[in-house]
Amino acid sequence: MADKLIIVESPAKANTIKKFLGGNTKVVASMGHIRDLPKSKLGVDVENNFEPEYINIRGKGDLIKSLKKDAKNAKSVYLATDPDREGEAIAWHLSHILEIPEDAKCRVTFNEITKNAVKESMKEPRTVDKNLIDAQQARRVLDRIVGYKMSPVLWKKVRRGLSAGRVQSVAVKLIVDREEEIEKFIPEEYWNINVLLIEESENKTFTAKFYGKNNKKIELHSKEEVDKILDDLKGAKYIVDDVKKSERKRTPAPPFTTSTMQQEASRKLGFTLKKTMSVAQGLYEGVNITGHGSVGLITYMRTDSTRISDVARQSAKKYIYEKYGENYYENRFYKTKDDAQDAHEAIRPTYVELNPEEIKSSLTNDQYKLYKLIYNRFIASQMSQAVYDTVTANILANNYSFKANGQSLKFKGFMVLYVEDTDKKEEEVNEQIPQLTKGQEVKKKKLDSKQSFTEPPARYTEASLVKALEEDGIGRPSTYSPTITTILDRHYIEKKQKQLIPTDLGKIVNKLLIENFPDVVNIDFTVKMETEFDEIAEGKQNWKRVIEEFYIPFAKTIEKVEKELEHVELVEEVSDVPCEKCGRMMVIKYGRYGKFLACPGYPECKNAKPYYETIQEPCPKCGGKIQIRKTKKRRNYYICENNPASCDYISWNKPKKGEKIDENVAKEIQEENKKKTKAKTKAKGKTKTTTKTKTTTTRKKAKNKS
Repeated sequence: MADKLIIVESPAKANTIKKFLGGNTKVVASMGHIRDLPKSKLGVDVENNFEPEYINIRGKGDLIKSLKKDAKNAKSVYLATDPDREGEAIAWHLSHILEIPEDAKCRVTFNEITKNAVKESMKEPRTVDKNLIDAQQARRVLDRIVGYKMSPVLWKKVRRGLSAGRVQSVAVKLIVDREEEIEKFIPEEYWNINVLLIEESENKTFTAKFYGKNNKKIELHSKEEVDKILDDLKGAKYIVDDVKKSERKRTPAPPFTTSTMQQEASRKLGFTLKKTMSVAQGLYEGVNITGHGSVGLITYMRTDSTRISDVARQSAKKYIYEKYGENYYENRFYKTKDDAQDAHEAIRPTYVELNPEEIKSSLTNDQYKLYKLIYNRFIASQMSQAVYDTVTANILANNYSFKANGQSLKFKGFMVLYVEDTDKKEEEVNEQIPQLTKGQEVKKKKLDSKQSFTEPPARYTEASLVKALEEDGIGRPSTYSPTITTILDRHYIEKKQKQLIPTDLGKIVNKLLIENFPDVVNIDFTVKMETEFDEIAEGKQNWKRVIEEFYIPFAKTIEKVEKELEHVELVEEVSDVPCEKCGRMMVIKYGRYGKFLACPGYPECKNAKPYYETIQEPCPKCGGKIQIRKTKKRRNYYICENNPASCDYISWNKPKKGEKIDENVAKEIQEENKKKTKAKTKAKGKTKTTTKTKTTTTRKKAKNKS
């Protein structure tokens, strides 16, 4: 019999904790949630005060039996699941299954899996926090009601199997809205005038940009304006009117929160949100480090706080003093946002002495990259500012002003270790301009003008979408990764070169939800619900009352929409492609992967085939239509509709008149498509094998029973 039984979520976490606890202690894993709402029905009794109908998760029967047996054989049971609402809910479900009394002090949490943190937590167990559980239940129940009640609208008007969700639908809306902005964007012309000047005593050249006239800024929008200025500047002398010297300081970014870690890992490492969270989870739960055993390398990775402990602060100070010197250290405190949940510290290394380079051999490549990013960001956050010397010179020529800006890095400070990336790539100005004095003449070497056009807003990337969701208060750090993963899996959006683009299916779903549920697919509503979940967690609101206030008007909307749709048939777009089996004109339908062609005579005629977008340019070889298709890697290519029957045109780029076919490109595209076909055939084979194995197993079981 064990003196203590400690239940965590994962085996890795269990292994890390085991080594800190002596005596007769057993540590086991629940493998995540063990109870949840059923998948086959709503699972919420809306007629009985929104009581959730929890069931044991399918396939966890043997694990539950094992946990019950371990609990029965232990003197004390402790629930050490993750220190957030989801972890609290898992602990609550475990306490229900193991019949642990509500007032039992069985809950322990730790922000970092270190010997000190684990032992201190074990000294002060508490009861399971009902407020945190209620906040998690409120989110789960609300999202279940929204999803299960709104999704049938999509089934009736588009196709079965589609889903709607409170946060995911708002995320899709943001991406669709951005795409519409891009499509409606009208570029505006603007011009720049630059002059290359030379300071003759030092024989140094530098660039000055046109600013305006008589010290008033002028924006240039036409060639006529530019030509007039260039004409006025003929034979002009360039005189230094003013020189300002100053210092510019740059402050390091704070240590990571969940969202800033996801953004930086996306920008710097090219990680998806899902990958970032998976790798971070492993670093938190424990990695086998040579000479140390299983070590939790980072603090808890779901947090929106930038606070760090005094112990961590002192460790960073010691490291910076030893490696860089005293002048590189600065004791920094960062302000956490007002609406942040400050229960946990920022994401940081648990042991500063475990430098990424020294333990690299014990980590996978992905673990090393993310750990190094977290480690360097944390150390840099406690370092001195970078200092630049800056110079701004105003130069006059026939009453026209030009500005020359220069800067040089005087002291690197934190930049010796880490510099934060941004979505807007701005070039660091490091041009050195020569010593200039007021009244001095500098000689013109070259005068240039350049036409440019304003650009539409950039499409969202995973990083910039997370930033937008966080800034608008939509969702919480723990929801960003599953939200974006879901809308990618549903094919509401697709990713091209990191950019998130709405699919036709995503646009249709977004339009239907906005038309029928404008109050739900709404940023303000989503933000309001997040605030109410926080208030439930703080014990300020009753979770069932919050759900009731939402449900009463929502149910009326559902009823209204269902009546309106009762006699509505989906009007299908008719293509110009005849069905080769029955002669009817095929219609465009929407499936999981977007558009496809189907015979309207279904079920008598079941003919269906892929739908391909076409472009206006005809095939340069035979004049046929050019189709846009995608390879396995979702990369666009262009192919003649008559390929391979009577034309062999195929290209990565849009066709041009008289274009010759590159045979290597044709082979490249065909190879990618072969891989796609092989993958599908392999998957079908696996499915058949799995089905056969299941059937055989079922027969054996039936035989044994009889």
